[in-house]
Amino acid sequence: MPDPSAPTVLLRDRRPDDLPTLERWLTDEAAQWREWDAPYTPPGQTSETMQAYIRYLAATPPDADERVIEVGGAVVGMVNRSEEEPAGGGWWDLGILIYDPAYWGGGVGTRALALWVQDTLDWTDAHTLTVTTWSGNERMIRAARRLGFRECSRVREARVVGGERYDSVRLDLLRREWLRHEWAGA
Repeated sequence: MPDPSAPTVLLRDRRPDDLPTLERWLTDEAAQWREWDAPYTPPGQTSETMQAYIRYLAATPPDADERVIEVGGAVVGMVNRSEEEPAGGGWWDLGILIYDPAYWGGGVGTRALALWVQDTLDWTDAHTLTVTTWSGNERMIRAARRLGFRECSRVREARVVGGERYDSVRLDLLRREWLRHEWAGA
């Protein structure tokens, strides 16, 4: 059940005044989130991708398939989703990134993911939702499991982080499972 004492988490469309904050977090090569979000990608590639993404955000209107995460008026991260091929098959992959480590470990990520699951089920034909991470990102795995996601795929030792091998992990949730879940409608 959601913690009533937890901070209020809001998912909203990106606004032009969010861009400086997003750019600061996304392009900072020393940002701690890079240690958890696909740390097996070469840093230079991540930096290039993030700089291109900032240019894309500056040039495009808000997209229904991505939102900023706001807590107490501060932008602390983003969520996104994409439909897996073929279109119309009902499989959507969800992503979440909390940039600011001050908001890690306090339930903000779980709450944001719960809101994003509900939004996805409300606005798409989703039958199956997935999240994909690596076995070293235990916070992401725990957050997904709290919401009813179950491990559906594990590719052993597929990722190298800091010279060590980790598994690629995918978790899934069916629409009917969410409807029965205590977070539904949260």
